[in-house]
Amino acid sequence: MGRSVSEAEQRSQRGALIEASVAYDGDSACIARARAFARDFLAEVQAVAGLPVSGRVMGMVPLVVSELVTNAVKYAGGPCLLSLSVEQGAVRATVWDSDPTLPVARAADVGRVGQHGLEIVMGVCQAFEVHREPVGKRITAVVGLADAPDGDVARSAA
Repeated sequence: MGRSVSEAEQRSQRGALIEASVAYDGDSACIARARAFARDFLAEVQAVAGLPVSGRVMGMVPLVVSELVTNAVKYAGGPCLLSLSVEQGAVRATVWDSDPTLPVARAADVGRVGQHGLEIVMGVCQAFEVHREPVGKRITAVVGLADAPDGDVARSAA
C-alpha cells in the first residue's frame, strides 16, 4: 500500500493493549488509506494480541474511521492524525485535525442527501467524544470488540 511522504506510522503495545497511529496530509486519497489502516490494525489485533474480532467490528471500525477522516479532510482541509487502540474490550478510533470548529450532528432528515456521517458514527458507537485542542480538535469514537450472545453489542466500560 503506497504511502505519501508525509505519512508516518507508529505502533506500540504500551498503555493500551495494542495501538497504532498514522499521520495523513489531508488529501482525499488518505480516506481509503485510513480504512485500509483500520482493517490492517484489526487483523493485527487478532494475530498479535490474540483477541477475537467479530465480523461486525471488522466492518464497523473501518466505516467509523472513514467517516471521521472524511470529515477531517472535508472540513479541516489539512493534515490529520488517526490513532487506533484496543483497551477495556473496545477499539478507540481518534482523529485529530487542525480545525477548531466542533462537529454538530444534524437532525434526522430522510430527504437529505449526504452529511449523515456523524449521525452514523454516533449511532454505531458505544461512546463518542469531541475535545477542542490548543490547535484543532480531537474526536474519539469507541466500538466494542465483543458481540453479546444475542447478537447485540456487548457494552464495556469505555
